[in-house]
Amino acid sequence: MPLLAGAQVVFEARIDTLIMLIGEQRELTLDLTCDANQQVRMPQLLPGQTLTDLVEVVERLGSDTIDIDNGKRKQVVDRYAITAWDSTFTLLPPFEAQVNGKPYKSKSLALKVMMVPVDTTDFNTYFPPKDIQNNPFSWSDWRDVIWLVVVNQILALVLLWLYGHWRENKPLIQLIRRKRKLPAHQVAMSEIERIKNERKWTEEDSKEYYTELTDTLRKYIHERYGFNAMEMTSTEIIERLLQEQDEQALAELRTLFQTADLVKFAKYSTMINENDANLVSAIEFINQTKLEVDPNTLEEEVIIPEEVKQRQARSKTLKITMIALAVVAFAAFVAVLYFSIDLLR
Repeated sequence: MPLLAGAQVVFEARIDTLIMLIGEQRELTLDLTCDANQQVRMPQLLPGQTLTDLVEVVERLGSDTIDIDNGKRKQVVDRYAITAWDSTFTLLPPFEAQVNGKPYKSKSLALKVMMVPVDTTDFNTYFPPKDIQNNPFSWSDWRDVIWLVVVNQILALVLLWLYGHWRENKPLIQLIRRKRKLPAHQVAMSEIERIKNERKWTEEDSKEYYTELTDTLRKYIHERYGFNAMEMTSTEIIERLLQEQDEQALAELRTLFQTADLVKFAKYSTMINENDANLVSAIEFINQTKLEVDPNTLEEEVIIPEEVKQRQARSKTLKITMIALAVVAFAAFVAVLYFSIDLLR
């Protein structure tokens, strides 16, 4: 008999009271007693789990394991809070625990849920609805909003200052000079006239003279025929011009370029009459190849003064800066509205 009593498993469920009001909470206790060396698995009830249609588990209050009979046996206790949301009389189904894999069930529990008693005979016990309660103001709740407002105001002041600075530096009427673009042969003839007046070919070293003369011809050829003569050698220029002119027309030009190459690269010394002949050859080549243009159809070359260009660059930089600051200020304003509405709810 003592051995049988020692090996007995006792599992029971109880509620601290069998009567409760709607919405009240009561404590459900699951208590199991067995030998100390036995493996126990108690029922696992989760918050929100329904025991019946009207009874619900609120939370788990705790679990204890107690040694009894000088450590030969143990007692496992789980406690839960339960509630009900309608008046009824219900039976809680048995709970099942396992000891060494063998199931043990508790007895069913009766629970009566009652309505809250209301005394309708005494009207003095009824009170009117209370007004909306104002929560206490806290500066800490509005700290982020205040800082955003300060940042927004600073950005607005900076934007106003930049706008005023931009308006002051932006001219109402830009000073743009228009210059009539001269034909290529007129530009070349003006440059040759300048070289002629400087009389550099009378000096012993005529390298500079031939450099300026050939550069003038190269620029003219570039404007007249449309290929980049400035980056080509004398031979390449002549070969390219042969596609446009005959060999006889380019004979004197070929002699001019050959003489210029000898002067610039071989330190060849020329005579004054030779320099005059090359100058005349350049003039004749231009006159033979020039294109006559109607003066009324000449294009106008737009010249923007350097001061206006600097103003335009500063104006563009200020515009980009103002747009960036405006975007940041708008984002800060939207954040202020969002946080303010959230705090006022």
